[in-house]
Amino acid sequence: MCNLRQSNDTRPVVYLDETWVNQNHSRGQIWQNAQNTEGLKVPTGKGGRLLICHAGSSKFGFVNGSKLVLRCKSSATHPDYHTQMNATIFKKWFIDMLNNLEEPCVIVMDNASYHSVYSVNYPKSNAIKSSVQQWLRENGVDFSPLETLSELRERVKSLIPKEKKYELDEIALQMGHEVVRLPPYHCQYNPIELIWAQVKGEVAKNNTTFKFDDVEKLLNDALDSVTVDNWKKCTDHCHNLQEEDFIKEGLRDEILTPIILTINPDDSSDSDSDSEEF
Repeated sequence: MCNLRQSNDTRPVVYLDETWVNQNHSRGQIWQNAQNTEGLKVPTGKGGRLLICHAGSSKFGFVNGSKLVLRCKSSATHPDYHTQMNATIFKKWFIDMLNNLEEPCVIVMDNASYHSVYSVNYPKSNAIKSSVQQWLRENGVDFSPLETLSELRERVKSLIPKEKKYELDEIALQMGHEVVRLPPYHCQYNPIELIWAQVKGEVAKNNTTFKFDDVEKLLNDALDSVTVDNWKKCTDHCHNLQEEDFIKEGLRDEILTPIILTINPDDSSDSDSDSEEF
């Protein structure tokens, strides 16, 4: 991203992500009287869950027509919103979002599993022998029926390119856009995380009924109230973080010098004795 800015790349940068809002989402501190008989009472538990997927840029704010809000049910076995999203839903949303872009853009996203489906569906490491054989036949790879499963897996490994090719990246490229992936565990580089905080704060402030329909309306109102200026401020903040870390990385490379350690001292007697032992 720093290199793109330094080369004066004028394409809008679109950041995307997913998050959620629970039905009983509220502020951390709520006024109540000493007897706990007056004031806002928050129901126990989290209630239902709303999953949000959206994308935006400092140039035009949220991408028009690309807001996705899904109703989910929270549960103890599936507490994370990632379990409510899958590659099929995300792929459809992603293509629709790209169709709503009016010019070539740089698309920034993380490496969630449903973002990172390979362009070629290679057999999984736990695939049975017949499945691997079928995949090799479909891809025109010759093999002997006598080859073991381990040997067949080695054939598959030799066909996997060193540079990972993702289906969504290639779809974006065909539509005139470029995908840039966030480093793992570096969500601070994504300004939409700050936008989510703003949206959730609005929902928490105004959630008084804790009814699913009301919370969904509050969520949509909060999303629709996000301005281009909000996006610009959040994006500038994250770009500053990117630039600071980029500079630190360069300074680290300059400061660190190679250190040569001699593991075995150049002693002929030691070398001779070692060679005799082995």
